[in-house]
Amino acid sequence: MKTETVANKTHRRDFLKASAATGAASVLAAPFIGNADAQETTTWKIQTSWQGGIGLEIFKDWCNGIVEKTGGELAFQPFGAKDVVGDFQLFDAVKNGVIDAMNPFTLYWAGRMPGAVFLSSYPLGLRNPHEWDTFFYGLGGLEIAREMFAKQGMHYVGPIHHGPNIIHSKVPIRSIEDFRGRKMRLPGGMVAELFQAAGAKTTLLPGSEIFPALEKGTIDVADFVGPAVNYALGFHQVTDFISMGPPGFMSIYQPVDLMDLTVGERAWSALSPAMKRFIESEIHVYSDIHHARIQKADQDAWAKFEQAGTLVSRLGESDVEAFTNLAVPLWFNWANKDRDAARVFRIQLDYMMSGSLGYVTPDMISGQKLDL
Repeated sequence: MKTETVANKTHRRDFLKASAATGAASVLAAPFIGNADAQETTTWKIQTSWQGGIGLEIFKDWCNGIVEKTGGELAFQPFGAKDVVGDFQLFDAVKNGVIDAMNPFTLYWAGRMPGAVFLSSYPLGLRNPHEWDTFFYGLGGLEIAREMFAKQGMHYVGPIHHGPNIIHSKVPIRSIEDFRGRKMRLPGGMVAELFQAAGAKTTLLPGSEIFPALEKGTIDVADFVGPAVNYALGFHQVTDFISMGPPGFMSIYQPVDLMDLTVGERAWSALSPAMKRFIESEIHVYSDIHHARIQKADQDAWAKFEQAGTLVSRLGESDVEAFTNLAVPLWFNWANKDRDAARVFRIQLDYMMSGSLGYVTPDMISGQKLDL
């Protein structure tokens, strides 16, 4: 959608005058120099999966700054979770042009594209943000992700880091055995299957529905993102316990829960080549800022949970081993669902077995076969 208002025209004139007045130093400092041929501001409607807290705040701050960075050529109109469509309807909304772009949790689309389960962290897989950056920007993951979304009429711009997920519960969870029989919210895909294998009764819910489900007792255990967002959503009011992995391994099932920016093909194709390059570069910047600000907010949130009386427990190394034994067959089951999933997982498996990481050894995957 293209719109032009008096305010936009004035803003554009002011921007260009300011750039000319300040000379070369200003040009070097500017994040982007707009297309001189562009006469209108293109505005994208973008909906995120964040429904509140620091996540939504950062998203809106970023979106509201795009028009200045692009000299008025492109603007982002931000929407929170469910503002336009439901969280799980984002895929179709972008594909069909209801909105121009989305900022979802990539894992949500595993049921539509099996390879999507490997575009965000999965149980006992890659464990640190820099490992995912290596996969996407060094080992070819970004190119495959874009091929996958292109088949759906969308352009996957890039991944966005936010942090590990944690588990809130009404009862203490101190070992793998404590999940047995529990009614547990999970995002679906391989993560849900892992906890099903551990004996949990899982259900798929978007983040916006977790609090009421915990409050009503529909579920008694819920995975969601990190402490800052979860505190803002009030999870401390309806649960008494938090469970995590061993020290240094905050979440064994989603240690780097990635989001992304995905744009409808029509909106993406309408951009100039220079603007496309800017947006792709800007996602790197936004991912870094998004991740760092959320980590800072998480540090503050731990004290708030302590004041609320929330008790934190950690799984032990024996639990990690037990979950690994459950996870490895799931890796291969999902990888063998289609060729794209197999291609992505092959890259990650080689990386995890390399001298750089060593997370996976040949004996761990003995008897497993990857169909390519």
